[in-house]
Amino acid sequence: MSAKHTENTNDTNQTHAEGEIIETEAAAEQQSEESTETQEAVDNSLEAQLAKAEAKANENWDHYLRAKAEMDNLRRRNAKDVENAHKYGIEKFVNELLPVMDSMVLGLASEDASAESLREGMVLTMNMVEKMMEKLGIEEIDPINEKFDPEKHQAMSMQPNADLEPNTVIAVMQKGYSLNDRLIRPAMVMVSKAAEENS
Repeated sequence: MSAKHTENTNDTNQTHAEGEIIETEAAAEQQSEESTETQEAVDNSLEAQLAKAEAKANENWDHYLRAKAEMDNLRRRNAKDVENAHKYGIEKFVNELLPVMDSMVLGLASEDASAESLREGMVLTMNMVEKMMEKLGIEEIDPINEKFDPEKHQAMSMQPNADLEPNTVIAVMQKGYSLNDRLIRPAMVMVSKAAEENS
């Protein structure tokens, strides 16, 4: 083989090698550019996700602050309502009681009233009291001739009675009262018991 042919072969091989190196460098450069673009895309995506998460967090914080303020207002309003209920809870009762008081004042102002007219005034005043109690949900417990009920009655004594069943109320010493079905004061009663047989 001639030296010239060998030289040409070497030049060709060198050219091929240089071409491969250039291609490899170009591929590496392209790969580096693609990697940089991919990294930028990932960074942009992460920044977008972070911005979205921050916006959501701010929105949730705003909702929390509004809900907290609303709960604080509600708590203050409820405390005020409870305070007013304690202060003015008997306002309805007072409004119903005032006419009764006026009636009693008028009755007492009459100096030359007879016993009969005073009695009539008392009856009228009692009627006003009964109507007032009815409006307020206060019920009278007057259990004469009823079966004794320990939930509503308080037995003060027992008396033998052959004409009535045992545990029947035969006398009421003091009437009882309930407010909207809740016992306020039991009726004080005398209760019958079986008559004792003479031996």
